[in-house]
Amino acid sequence: MERETVNNRISAIEAFPRAILKAHLCSCGVDYKSLDKPVIAVANSWNEIVPGHVHLRQLADKVKAGIAAAGGVALEFNTIAICDGIAQGHAGMKYSLPSRETIADSVEMMVNGHGIFDGMVVLSSCDKIVPGMLMAAARLNLPSLVVLGGVMPNHIAPKESKAARRAFLDGQLDEQGLVEITARYYPGPGACPFLGTANTMQGLSEALGMALPNTSWMQALSSEQLEAAEQAGRQVMELVRQGITPRSIMTREAFENAVAVLLAMGGSLNACLHLPAIAHELGLELPFELFDEISRRVPFLAGVTPNNQEYTTNDLQRAGGMPALMNELQQHIHGDCLTVTGRTVRENIGEGSVLDRRIIRPLADPIEQEGGIAVLTGNLAPEGALVKQSAVAPGLRVFSGPAKVFDSEEQFDEAYSHGLISEGDVIVIRYEGPKGGPGMRELHRCTEILGKFSRVALITDGRFSGASAGLSIGYASPEAAEGGPLALLADGDPICIDIPARRLSVEVAAGELERRSAAWQPRPLAEHSGSCLSHYAKSASSAARGAVRL
Repeated sequence: MERETVNNRISAIEAFPRAILKAHLCSCGVDYKSLDKPVIAVANSWNEIVPGHVHLRQLADKVKAGIAAAGGVALEFNTIAICDGIAQGHAGMKYSLPSRETIADSVEMMVNGHGIFDGMVVLSSCDKIVPGMLMAAARLNLPSLVVLGGVMPNHIAPKESKAARRAFLDGQLDEQGLVEITARYYPGPGACPFLGTANTMQGLSEALGMALPNTSWMQALSSEQLEAAEQAGRQVMELVRQGITPRSIMTREAFENAVAVLLAMGGSLNACLHLPAIAHELGLELPFELFDEISRRVPFLAGVTPNNQEYTTNDLQRAGGMPALMNELQQHIHGDCLTVTGRTVRENIGEGSVLDRRIIRPLADPIEQEGGIAVLTGNLAPEGALVKQSAVAPGLRVFSGPAKVFDSEEQFDEAYSHGLISEGDVIVIRYEGPKGGPGMRELHRCTEILGKFSRVALITDGRFSGASAGLSIGYASPEAAEGGPLALLADGDPICIDIPARRLSVEVAAGELERRSAAWQPRPLAEHSGSCLSHYAKSASSAARGAVRL
């Protein structure tokens, strides 16, 4: 009798917190009778600032309807999202990459802090938000899937948008004219239509097996997207019932599939930061070398902007989307990988067929024999640097010229405004890496400015937008702030770039770099008192390791 009383007390003590938490949820309007059903977190990155996210409330409503219809309870919360298009060209871009970690942390805090969830759906579209959500899913390992915000339609071709930007920079178009033309390229909600980081990471979510088939590039708020969002709500309940978690989906083989897809479509260089960061949450390593090894055997098949100026991801979706592209790549991917459908990759893509061979070329007749990204090494980047070779004109893939060195994006802007950039220069913008920036800014506006030159190269320890093209080499590791070779360069140093040979070097006398290194003094990190940028600068790893927090 005494033992039974003790057991009853223990049971009451254990049950007490659950009873109180149910009371709190009832205060939020949740029906008490529903709280013994599976509770699903709906992590939404909606806000009124980011075009790719402004419509996610409507998708979330569909997701929650699907969860309810399948016997679950959906509880929604929000996280942040930064628009890289708005953040470009000023100090705000320093916050973009660090926001990835903040997003993952905030989702972890909401889920683990409340301790009530059985599964999770994450909603996002854009650059750092999709990988941040996937990092959280990997970290938490609850049955989870990704609902993607899709793509805005483009009413003009990429080349028309690019021409308008060039005209503005050359003083031939005023602000209102640029806004009016750009609004025809960016006409509404959804990710921007080019194959930038947003659409790259949407596609790679599906390639990893974490999003439903063919949802990567659906038109935002189309009937098919709304239906897919509701199906996602139903499917997360099935994942809960079957106990299928992200760790059983995002395996080493799944990441190799994603890398193969990235290279076959010439996706954003930023994916070489984000895939390793997601893998890091799972205890996996994806070094730069893996990207280059796969690039040498997986051809470039799907050419949309910025790899050409005719087609966008809307055309890629029309041509069959991710299932068609992966079906074309079958001999280069692991078909047995599990996905959120509960089926394998091979089963998901089995009926995928290419509907437009101008967009997705046959494996036997690729655009190029190698993938869209190359990893360069040499005495300027011992740990590697990245270039989107699919967006570099063949005549520029071997290039040499004198270095013109700047210690920030702002220094470069000032030099350009004074007419100090010339054909044949190798522009070096350093101290823009994870620690040096801090925050590893994208230098997309710099690549747009340099678009007026026919023979100029850009090298940086910063990043590039997925929209960037031309001879733009970034992510150079180790970065200048850690004493990497870019910190040792001087104006006039002869730089040699050889993309086919994968080399990036400065041609100076033997021992010269060692002499300069001995004399080099670290620059004081920029003061951001109490700022997340200061914390990130102190903890960020090399770009070659995903720029994750250590």
